Amino acid sequence: MDQFLQLIVAGLATGAIYALAAIGFTLVWQTSQTINFAQGEFVMLPAILVLVGTHAGLPVWAAFAVASIAFVLLFGFGFKRFLVEPMQRHGVLPLAIATMALSVLVKEAAKNGFSAEAQPFPSLVPDGMLSLWGAALSARDLAIVVVAVVAIVGLQLFITRTRTGRTMQATAQNPTVARILGIPVERMILLTFLINAVLALVASYLVSPVYLAKFSNGESIGLAAFIAAIVGGFNQIRGALAGGFLIGLIDNLTAAYVSSAYRTAVPLVVLVVVILVKPEGLLGRKEERTV
Repeated sequence: MDQFLQLIVAGLATGAIYALAAIGFTLVWQTSQTINFAQGEFVMLPAILVLVGTHAGLPVWAAFAVASIAFVLLFGFGFKRFLVEPMQRHGVLPLAIATMALSVLVKEAAKNGFSAEAQPFPSLVPDGMLSLWGAALSARDLAIVVVAVVAIVGLQLFITRTRTGRTMQATAQNPTVARILGIPVERMILLTFLINAVLALVASYLVSPVYLAKFSNGESIGLAAFIAAIVGGFNQIRGALAGGFLIGLIDNLTAAYVSSAYRTAVPLVVLVVVILVKPEGLLGRKEERTV
């Protein structure tokens, strides 16, 4: 029972990272019909930028500050302005291919420009063990779950309880009508991309102390987050949240009770089953489009 509780907490911690990245997938898709296949690399890169700063002689706090600002500007504003906007007029498929190319570019730049080896990353949360119902649980895992949930709840409250959040929702539901009503659609879309960059930033700083900072982190995180977004419902934030935690739990329990060799395969099986049974996702809503 103690081991099972440890696995549940560790699975929720992993799922929290997937949920942050999956919500980014969902937000960007809702507002701009962009599937960002570089989302995993967005989670990988901030940690690499922090280490580049520390290796350049910056104090740790300054490296975090500089890396955070640079990343949000480059992969929030810059991503939308210099990749999404020029490619969007060509349709969804060319844009998706462009984000795939960006994924490869970022990964290879991190590998060749920084290091091909995994590097230790400073933890913002002190490591240690806490006792709960007789089970020794990782304080770091609990902190990851708490920080991620606070970030997601804060985002949900912002979207549902503020005027700006409601205009973002209106933009996502119908950009044409939103423009007629005087909503600054482009500004709302830009805000969505900035929020996506911040979510990736938080995920990077949470996951890197556990899995180390390495160029290949984006592959596994991006795939798991994409599966989580589809399983939960690609058009619902709560669906991405539920999908992230579900895939995280399945991932950890599969590695413990089946085999670590199947930890990637089982979520793919879940994805296929959900697509066959409920194509809109577990918590998603059906959408009808005129073709």
